[in-house]
Formats: sequence, C-alpha cells, structure tokens
Amino acid sequence: DAPAREFPVMYLLHNLTKSHSTWQRMTCIERYALNHGVAVVMPDAQLSSYADMLHGGKFFTYIADELPGLMRSFFPLSGRREDTFICGASMGGYGALKFGLRAPETFSRVASLSGGLDPVAVALREPENPFWRDVFGPPEQNAGSFNDLFAAAEALKDSPIRPDVYMWCGTEDFLYDQNVRMRDHLRALGYNLVYEESPGDHQWKYWDAKIQTVLDWLVPGKEGE
Repeated sequence: DAPAREFPVMYLLHNLTKSHSTWQRMTCIERYALNHGVAVVMPDAQLSSYADMLHGGKFFTYIADELPGLMRSFFPLSGRREDTFICGASMGGYGALKFGLRAPETFSRVASLSGGLDPVAVALREPENPFWRDVFGPPEQNAGSFNDLFAAAEALKDSPIRPDVYMWCGTEDFLYDQNVRMRDHLRALGYNLVYEESPGDHQWKYWDAKIQTVLDWLVPGKEGE
C-alpha cells in the first residue's frame, strides 16, 4: 500500500480570556483549512501568554516540545519543519512569534494577527499587577528575558533557521503601536517579513478575513472553494 499522506500543520493560538474552541466558534477555520489541505491544531493555554509561567502551567514547553510529537502520534501530520506553522491573534499573535523565535527548529513560518507583541513593556507599566508577575515574574527582570520578543529576534538574527513572518494589524487597534515597533525591528534585523495593515480594530471579523490570507501565504488553496 502507498504510505498515508502526511499533512502540513498549523498550530492556531487563541487570544486572552478565550480558549482552544474560540477560533472554531468565531471563524470558518474548518472550511478554510479543508480548502488548503492543512491540519489545524488549536491548543488551550488559559491566560498564560504562552509562557512557562512563574506560578502556573509550563505552556511554552507543552506546545513547543510536547504537543507536536503527540499530534503526530495521533494523526498523519508531517514532522518536517517546512510543513509546520504557527499562528495566533492578540495574545496568540505574541505566542506564535515567541514559538517561532524560541523554537525555530520546529516552526518554519509564523503569523501574528493584531499581536500583543510587547507584554514586557506592559508589565513594566503595571509593576504591581499580580497577573503579570504570575506569568512572567518580577517586571524588572523581564527585559531581555526568554519572553521578550525583541530580544528573541535579536538573538536569532543570524540563524539559518530563523522563521519567515507574516504580520497584520488594524490601524485603529490599541496594539497597533506595538506591531509597528516589531515590524521595524524585524526589518532592521533582516527577517523575511510580510507586513500588512488596514483599517480595523481588535475584532474577530478582521481575524476571520485575515486567517484566509495567512493560509494562502502558507499553502495555496483550491480555486472556487
């Protein structure tokens, strides 16, 4: 018998206060993925910012080191880096870029939609907020840490396996400035970056539209579906 097809796979990350089911409930991701022949894995990371929390779960380790192998044991998914992608919106956009920069041996392409890309700066502005301390630890220790995406991008700038990156953010989004700063940072470091912006704020109707653009960027879809 011919070997079973191994599907490319996109890990799709939810936003803050949401769950693993949110993309399926708020978008047509199932239909879009079928059209593109891509498997989609939607893990739950609670309020973790996809970190190995100081007080809480080790969500970075879970998704970067444990989940891909587990999924391949259940389903016919490709284990090749060039077939393994990660994407997310808001908190999930931050998570996706963190996985791409901190686990580039696993994820070859990364997409961030309206990403909250600098929670380190937010934590410094709210030093007494217990939420940020539980996730990242003392704010004064966050800059340059494992969770600092600007430092992560700098550290990986000369790597032959740094990921390709797609970013979109609405120009009325409260996270727009963070996205512009990351865009400029990645461009200055020479990353292969596709950056888009358009009118819009922080809503699922925009992410439903842009996840289709992301899938076209990852794997061309079938015409007419």
